[in-house]
Amino acid sequence: MVLRELTALELGGAIKRGQVSIVEATQAALDSLAARDGALNAFLTVTGEQALERAEQLQAGLKDAQSPLYGVPMAIKDNICTQGVKTSCASKILGDFVPPYSAAVVEKLAQAGAVSLGKLNMDEFAMGSTSETSFYGPVRNPWDLDRAPGGSSGGAAAAVAALMGWYAIGSDTGGSIRQPASFCGVTGIKPTYGTVSRYGLIAYASSLDQIGPLCRDAADCAAVLDVLMGHDPHDATSLPGLHDDWSGSGPRVDYGRLLAGLTGDIRGRRIGLPMDCFGDGLDREVRAAVLSAAEVLKGRGAEIVELSFPVLPYAVPAYYIIACAEASSNLSRFDGVKYGWRAQEYDGLTDLYRKTRTQGFGAEVKRRILLGTFVLSSGYYDAYYKKALQAKAVIKAAFDQAFQQCELLLTPVAPTTAPRLGESLSDPLKMYLSDVYTVSVNLAGLPALSMPCGFDGKGLPIGAQLIGPHFGEGAILNAAHAFQLDTDYHKRRASLQTPDGHGGPACPKTQNQSAGAQCAPLQEAGEPS
Repeated sequence: MVLRELTALELGGAIKRGQVSIVEATQAALDSLAARDGALNAFLTVTGEQALERAEQLQAGLKDAQSPLYGVPMAIKDNICTQGVKTSCASKILGDFVPPYSAAVVEKLAQAGAVSLGKLNMDEFAMGSTSETSFYGPVRNPWDLDRAPGGSSGGAAAAVAALMGWYAIGSDTGGSIRQPASFCGVTGIKPTYGTVSRYGLIAYASSLDQIGPLCRDAADCAAVLDVLMGHDPHDATSLPGLHDDWSGSGPRVDYGRLLAGLTGDIRGRRIGLPMDCFGDGLDREVRAAVLSAAEVLKGRGAEIVELSFPVLPYAVPAYYIIACAEASSNLSRFDGVKYGWRAQEYDGLTDLYRKTRTQGFGAEVKRRILLGTFVLSSGYYDAYYKKALQAKAVIKAAFDQAFQQCELLLTPVAPTTAPRLGESLSDPLKMYLSDVYTVSVNLAGLPALSMPCGFDGKGLPIGAQLIGPHFGEGAILNAAHAFQLDTDYHKRRASLQTPDGHGGPACPKTQNQSAGAQCAPLQEAGEPS
């Protein structure tokens, strides 16, 4: 049994049967991380000692385990608060900030028996589509180290694709789970807004942000979502009446609701193809792969319906106006006074604010703050922000109309496969337009999933996006599961090489080592078995 090749559910089953201990699984993950992350820069902090101690504790309580993911090692995006562990949002301005509390999802994962390996690299404050805006250096794509992994949850996608842990927790504001999942050949789902608590998620755009998992397949996504979903009284946007009312204490009621629905039976399901998503600007290989995925679903009994989605051109401008406006408000709290990094030389309070924010934020974050401040300013609010909110309502109505014709939608995730490092940063507008197929989902608060559906001529993964109506997680997970029963794209593994055949140096990080610190290359550790 090769541990790194197992899915999270398969590993959880092996742990439950006593075929492998939690300590062995955790050590295998840490060995893989030590060997591979120097090339990828997917982790900002590795909590190796804590993970092994946690594994020993969980092993002692194995007989009482309820979750099918009990004891499975995973990792968490660095904008999700973890008590006692540095949380930086990949930004200089947060410095060595260590939260005094953990996010609701972190508490839920702990209750379900998760083993956290550490914190994952990302675009600074989740602002970017390539994971290159991190203060601690870019994340690299395991399929081609000269390419970006997507963003902002690029570290999460790269870690799962490179077999450094069995799943990861990311966040999605406009496609930040789905797009990196597509570029790295893994499966990721953004759930319905309000079904997963945002308490402890450092906000980018509060009305759009949502936490979700990146995994090796749809079944693992279902199992992780079963852990994460549920009402949380700490989060005012958390929807009441969900399958679980969680208040931080007491056992979970059900760890298998979504998982039990993965029958693979999609006979009679009407799946819509919004033909506006398959026009100009879409790479021909991406188009062919997504349409081929539609044929696979059709072969399993689904009915494919072509339909129109004419509001697509309004999605990107509406999204960036709303997201940047909210970012302008949310990031005003980072001023060098209460926590985080502070400018060393300043003359008075106003100068402290100015220098701290000028030196502490990266270029992309400052660009979005300025844009958000402008659209909220007197004289421009009605011209931009108010119109963007009106466009958001129109986009939501268009989805409602589409779901009267079908039960699910199938679209590309991104217009192309993974870009080369540096390409997107040199043209920010091009980077924003790459989100054209994903941002409308966040504007409407819908669930959506990215699944591997093919490879281009360069060997880079292509993702297809399944979109469901509100609370349609079960339907899209089952459709993705049906697709993965008949295909093996999700089982193919990255080589961690550049086109010339060379990998990168190993450079393990520890709790005491600052992210981005230089270290000498290590001899590659043995593969976990």
